[in-house]
Amino acid sequence: MTAPGEAAERDRIIDAAYRCLAAANGVPVTVGAVVAAAGLPGEAFARHFASKDALLLAMFRRDGALLTAEMRSWAASAAGPPEALRAVVDGMLRITADDRRRRRALALASGEAARARGCTEERARAVAEQEALIAAILAAGAADGSLPWADPEPDARSIRAALGRAFEHQLAGTARESASAAAAQLTAFLFRALGVPTVNGRPMTNVMGG
Repeated sequence: MTAPGEAAERDRIIDAAYRCLAAANGVPVTVGAVVAAAGLPGEAFARHFASKDALLLAMFRRDGALLTAEMRSWAASAAGPPEALRAVVDGMLRITADDRRRRRALALASGEAARARGCTEERARAVAEQEALIAAILAAGAADGSLPWADPEPDARSIRAALGRAFEHQLAGTARESASAAAAQLTAFLFRALGVPTVNGRPMTNVMGG
């Protein structure tokens, strides 16, 4: 088990790496720069990471696990499958409106992070977990009739892809609308595609208290 002091030191290195990547403007970030930004001695890095790629991979894993856990929580707190889907879409896009989360996402979207060994596979693994979560929501909706046209697995892949594109547009600043407006538009489209009866954009089952 990692001692509290070691875990805190590791977190300081990861947090410093986010800051360095965000400020790099395309210039490669060195291990020395990360350790200096963390305010730690040079040997601290080797206690936790075998290489810079290992550090970047740990960052991808931590952020992917955090997002997947948040998606599960949003879905679990919803009144039913349509609202669970709405919560996942809204929650993921809302991240881009949070300055701290936005900076971290931009850091991991940098070319240097994307080129790190193992990060492509780690990103794919996280996306697959998120697709499985969305598929479970769709399957529940197909079973109870609240998402009557859902074909869970292929639809989950399409929904996660559309959500990912909307997320990237928000991060890049190329979206024509705010994160909340984009979430509302995407949710309305998904509800139409999945056959959800709505009243003023809300699932009819929710409006009627069913």
